[in-house]
Amino acid sequence: MLVLVVALVLAPFTSRRRVLRLAALAACYLAMEVSVLVIGTALWLWRTATRRSVEWWEEVNFSVLSRALAGVLSAGRRTVGFELIVDQKSTMPNSADPAPLLVLCRHGGPGDSFAVANLLLNSLQRRVRIVIKETLQWDPALDLLLNRLSACFIPSRSHEGSDDAESMGDLARRLRSGDALLLFPEGRNWTPARRERAIRYLRRRGKIEAAKVAEHLTHVLPLRPSGVLSCLAARSDLAVVVIAHAGLDKLVTIGAVWQALPIRVPMRLRAWSYASETVPREPEAQMAWLTMEWAVVDEWIDLLA
Repeated sequence: MLVLVVALVLAPFTSRRRVLRLAALAACYLAMEVSVLVIGTALWLWRTATRRSVEWWEEVNFSVLSRALAGVLSAGRRTVGFELIVDQKSTMPNSADPAPLLVLCRHGGPGDSFAVANLLLNSLQRRVRIVIKETLQWDPALDLLLNRLSACFIPSRSHEGSDDAESMGDLARRLRSGDALLLFPEGRNWTPARRERAIRYLRRRGKIEAAKVAEHLTHVLPLRPSGVLSCLAARSDLAVVVIAHAGLDKLVTIGAVWQALPIRVPMRLRAWSYASETVPREPEAQMAWLTMEWAVVDEWIDLLA
């Protein structure tokens, strides 16, 4: 409430009402946090008293998550102009086929993970199991819901080849009909500086060919493939969806976000779907396939630049 009061006082003196917009979004997000915690506690008490099934427990928590994400994105649209446009050329998985999905998404720009998870939950009607940085457990609502819904939390300083890949494979093995495992193979948000550091890291490790590939891909980070390969090894029946998006990836600093408000460039998304039988089975062939798919993602983003 104090933030809103301050924002209202300062609003006339700020260009494009940036302070008021951010304060309104923060208030909406706080309301979502409180609602999720209250509803989550009530659901836990009800389940304890009535001994409801695991299936019921997951269903109601996914319902809370889908409503929370939809509410936050709606608030983002009304307050700061956040908009998601799905390319009409996207090939989405057949809604009549509930086979589990592995969703590989490019990571870049504020709010992209929320938008993609919301798309999977509310448009494709999938139960999303997400691989995400453990720092997001500092968010009380996300901590509550994602831990209840079998999310895989990755340490912020996780390195390629660590035990995290095995955890992702275990999560893939537990996928059921109607599930989608959302994974960001780059491991972190794209920025020009992170791309340069990643290329230097590959060269220091002697991965010269991987560094050369990364130098030709300007809009994505080098893949950290161990988690993807672990998931594909764990489940040969996984269909794969590759998701590219652009529009908000240039907002890499707080200053850039501030200057962009209200956001006038939408987040544009393109998806490519692959049936399980079209995905290579051998690790080397899978790595080559993933590299090619990430080159396609980079090319699509370049066409929009």
